[in-house]
This record gives sequence, C-alpha cells and structure tokens, in this order.
Amino acid sequence: MMWMIYGANGYTGELIAREAVKRGEKPLLAGRDAEKVGALARELGLEARVFPVDRPDLRDVSLVLHCAGPFKHTSAPMVQACLDAGAHYLDITGEIAVFESVMALDAEARRRGVTLLPGVGFDVVPTDCLAAMLAAKLPGADELWLAFRNSRGGLSRGTIRTMLEGIGDGGAIRRDGKIVRVPLLFDVRKIAFPSGERLAMTIPWGDVATAYYTTGIPNIRVYSGASPKAIARARRMRFLAPLAAITPVKRLLQAIAGRRRGPDAEHRAAARTELWGRVARRDGAEATMTMSTPEGYTLTVLSSLAAVARVLSEPVQPGSFTPAKRFGAEFVLGLEGVSL
Repeated sequence: MMWMIYGANGYTGELIAREAVKRGEKPLLAGRDAEKVGALARELGLEARVFPVDRPDLRDVSLVLHCAGPFKHTSAPMVQACLDAGAHYLDITGEIAVFESVMALDAEARRRGVTLLPGVGFDVVPTDCLAAMLAAKLPGADELWLAFRNSRGGLSRGTIRTMLEGIGDGGAIRRDGKIVRVPLLFDVRKIAFPSGERLAMTIPWGDVATAYYTTGIPNIRVYSGASPKAIARARRMRFLAPLAAITPVKRLLQAIAGRRRGPDAEHRAAARTELWGRVARRDGAEATMTMSTPEGYTLTVLSSLAAVARVLSEPVQPGSFTPAKRFGAEFVLGLEGVSL
C-alpha cells in the first residue's frame, strides 16, 4: 500500500513531495495535469497517477494528502473516495465550510474505519494547538481569540485562488457555538505579538470552525496582523468585495492570481510567523500565550509530513478530527523551529 499526494504539481504539493523524498519517503504523486505531475515524478524517481478530482483513482492507496484547492470544490469528492476505498484523508485546507463538512462525517468515518483529518498545514496546526493549550490553562473559558502575523508576505496562486473564492462571503466569527457571518474588518485592535504590539483585523480563518471542536469554547475570533495602510486599504475595498462573487469578475481575478508562484526558498527561510492567543471566562479571568513558527509554507511541509507519519504508524483512530484533537496540543512543539 502507498500514500498519495494529490495536487503534487501545485506550489505546496511540490514542496511537500520534495521534502518527503529527502526523508526517504516514496509517495505516489497525483494530479490532473499529466505533463506537470509526470515531470515531477520522473525528477524525483516516484510513481505518478493522473486523474480529475471528481473521479479519484485510489487503488492500493492507504492515505491521501490532499493539496489541490480551492478545497470547497475539491474536498468532497476526495473525501468520499477515501471513505469508499478505506483510505485515510488529510488535507491542508483553511476553509471554514470544508472543516464543517468533514466534521459532519464523523459517524460515517468511524463506521468505515477511516481517519478524516483536514487542516494539517499552517491552516490550522499552530493555531489549533495554541487554542488547545489555552483551553487547558483556563478551564471553563467561553471566549477565544487567536491571531497571527507574518514577518514577510508571500502567497502562492493556490492560496490566492482560495481566498478569492470566499471573499464575497465577508467575515466570520463563532458566537454562542454557531458560525455567523460578519462584515469584513468586523473588529480591528492592537495585539501583543512576541515582537511587539501590532494592529490586527478579524478574518474568516479556519479556526472559527476547528477551535470549537478542539476546545468546546463557543465564542471564537481570528485576527491577522496588518499595517495601518493595509487596514485602511481593506476598509476602502470592503464595499467592493461582493463584486468578487460575480462569476465573470471571479474568473478575471482567478486568472490574475494564476500568474503568481509563491515565495522562493530564500524568502521561506528568512520569514517567520508570530501567533498570539487569549482565552477569557465570564468571571473575568483570562490567559494569553504567544508562539513563533517558521514561515507558513515551510510549516505546512513540516506539519503535514509529521501528520502523515503519525496516522500511518499509529493504531487507526477512525472519525473526523482537528490536528490537536488527533495528536494533542503538543503536536506543534515537535516541529522544527516552533517555540512558545
């Protein structure tokens, strides 16, 4: 039996494939682009398989690491194929709707003896583990805020395409246990990151979904650090965001995003990500923690391969999981370059 990287020819999938080979792994590379997948497989000395995501070929595959977004379009058919084939499903999504749909399949996954584990990359491993640590520090907390900032920017075309898919939906928070839609820039405040106090704005990040399953805390917000100029620009643009949901506009923006590649090796090595989290209880008690990690794509390579190794080597735990729920809050601390 083999494990598979689907979307191996994408920016992040290729990074994961190259690192896997460095570690002596032999994943099966798969995707829908025969030329690109084949070329990468030949270079790395791996087997390739080509198929569209709506017709998966999982013969002799024990686990799929799904790296082809936007996941709102690609996750469901791959999850179903994994359930049918008895293969474990992992992905690197950060999309709220995808997390919710996968978590809803918990009973089915248990019945099939399959592990469903979305979000094993930067979305949402460090924030999910931080949320679990905070919840342990303050039992009974009913409010959780998480925040992150990157020391240097840089996004792949796949990440941008995923962001564009949801931009017309506005923001999102969890309130009293339910996910509710809010305007973009619903809240802007100063956050005490490890390097100092920075402005940050609410964003519809995956932890709005996952942190609830990890901690049970009913009120959750996620913030992204941003400069005053970026926040002012976002305020001016938020009234135009609904236009991005119009099909011709979305196609144009996706075409523009398709020209991007993502940060190079030098950039990834130099950049860092800072995280901050806060939990609060109705009696006024609160606790905060901060974390520092490698740049997001680098972290995704490390965390996804660690997750694959754990799922394949440990006794099967069927069901739908968040990273911290499956591996424990300390999972992120075992990754190179992560510190509290």
